[in-house]
Amino acid sequence: MVKAVWNGEVLAESDDTVVLEGTHYFPPASVKRRFLIPSDHRTTCHWKGEASYFHLEVDGQVNANAAWLYSAPNPAAAEIRGRIAFWKGVQVGD
Repeated sequence: MVKAVWNGEVLAESDDTVVLEGTHYFPPASVKRRFLIPSDHRTTCHWKGEASYFHLEVDGQVNANAAWLYSAPNPAAAEIRGRIAFWKGVQVGD
């Protein structure tokens, strides 16, 4: 079981992550959405497409743009469509 943990809270937990370029992408149902705040931040990867970001908020602490997803990835990255990944201090592992 892979977990994403930040500020003492489990943000996501699943045995069905997709690992792409060393990053775990969690299925949407495994992510505790109450910790996610939509962000206006976007980035574009030349082969995955456009990513949208979320801030994380746990116990009043905010980690800006620390989660992202590709809602409509390019065909080469179709396996991560709608899945959420984490970075910026979020511990991901089993």
